[in-house]
Amino acid sequence: MDAENQTQVEEFIFLGLSRAPGDQVSLFLVFLAAYLAIVTGNLMILIVVLMDSRLHSPMYFFLSHLSCLDICVSSVVVPKILVNFLRQSHTISYNQCMAQTFFLIGFFGSEPALLAVMAYDRYAAICQPLHYSRLMRNRLCIYLTVASWVWGFLDSAIHAALASKLRFCGANQIPQIFCDVPPLLKIACSDTSINELATHITSIFVGLAPFLFIIISYFYILASILKIHSNTGRKKAFSTCASHLVVVTLCVGNGFVNYNRPSTGYSLEIDTVLSSMYCIVTPMLNPLIYSLRNKEVKDALRKALNCRRTV
Repeated sequence: MDAENQTQVEEFIFLGLSRAPGDQVSLFLVFLAAYLAIVTGNLMILIVVLMDSRLHSPMYFFLSHLSCLDICVSSVVVPKILVNFLRQSHTISYNQCMAQTFFLIGFFGSEPALLAVMAYDRYAAICQPLHYSRLMRNRLCIYLTVASWVWGFLDSAIHAALASKLRFCGANQIPQIFCDVPPLLKIACSDTSINELATHITSIFVGLAPFLFIIISYFYILASILKIHSNTGRKKAFSTCASHLVVVTLCVGNGFVNYNRPSTGYSLEIDTVLSSMYCIVTPMLNPLIYSLRNKEVKDALRKALNCRRTV
């Protein structure tokens, strides 16, 4: 291959939102509204968990970190999209693209581990209620949370290091709305077999392993719930798990679709929709799921709103 074709690109062009020039203003408003909803909803969860003493428990400690991750995931992607709308240029520099890939994978990769920790918390609360305070002591909760964040960023360090070795030979059009490993592999002109192998292997440890742990945890949880004689007790026990199960389905499902779908056979429009689910829709839905399905969170939100009105 000649020297011209070996030239490394200095910036990338996002194709995901560049084919609808007449809708740029409306798309800007949609993404802005979605981002404000994400930040506002998740900040409300963080604030009520911090301020309401009834929520000072391991379950809500982990929920506050999940809200923090949702804010971080969307903040890595959406502000750049908004800036590009204002500039009317859907571009990103090479270094910014690598940084976006690193932080996006790091934050998103931490979520399955954190959700697995939350499943263990529900297992301890329902299956081992007499030993709960010992099993979920404060120091252990902090260690598990830190480990979840570290686990995600170890994964991102591997992918970012491998992505930095890719050559693009002048091809700089990314069929996506942000930088991530799958779209970069599509346009790379160098061998991507190691990157693809790493994606499949790490998806087992970062996605599948936590998911299997969650499934096993809920097998024991369900068995314990079925042993409860009163319908009220069963309903109360299951209600504490329902929100978590919905979030697990959204997180693991989106992650699997984004990192294990075939590299061909999807239109640009479908890729854009899946990407929006991945980094915008799910972080926006998570606080709604927990606030609508969790009585304690709803009560804390009502208390906070009532206090604000009285002030």
